[in-house]
Amino acid sequence: MASATKRSAPGQAAADAKVESDIPNEFPDASDAVEAIVEPALEIQEPVRRVIQEGIEAPAAFAKAQVSAKDAVNAFELSFAAAKDGVIAFNTKAFAAARSNAEANLDFVKASLTVKSLSDFLVLQSEFARKQSDAVVVQFQDLAELAKKAVVETLEPIKDQVAKSFKIAV
Repeated sequence: MASATKRSAPGQAAADAKVESDIPNEFPDASDAVEAIVEPALEIQEPVRRVIQEGIEAPAAFAKAQVSAKDAVNAFELSFAAAKDGVIAFNTKAFAAARSNAEANLDFVKASLTVKSLSDFLVLQSEFARKQSDAVVVQFQDLAELAKKAVVETLEPIKDQVAKSFKIAV
C-alpha cells in the first residue's frame, strides 16, 4: 500500500487555490444560462398557445359560420320564392281588374249605341261612372291588400333569420 503524502492544511488550501485558478472560467453562472433559455421560451409560449387555441376553435367557428351561411341562403331563397309568388298573384289580380274594366267599358259603349235620347245617355253614363268608381276603389283595395301580403311574406324569412342570428350571437 502506498502511502499518500500528507500535506498540512495551509498547504492543501494553497494547492486547491492553484487548481482553481488553472480552470478557466468558461462556464457562465447557471442562473444566467437558465434565464437565457427560459426568456425566449416564454416569448414563444404565448403565440404558440394562441395558435393552438385558434386551431382548436377554428373548426368549430367554421362549422358555425357554415351553418349560419346555409341558413341565410335558405332564408333568401324562401324570400325570393315568396316575392315571386306575390308578384305573380299581384299581376294576375291587376290583369283581372284591367280585363273587368275593359269589359265594363265595352258594355258601356254597346249600351250607349242603343240609346234613343241624350237624357238616356246621361243617365247611362252617370250609372257607368258610379259603378266604375266603386269597382276601381274595390280593385285598388284588393291590390293594396295583396301587395301588403306579398311584402310581409317576402320579408318574413329574412326577419326570422336575422332574429335567429342575433339570438345565437347574444
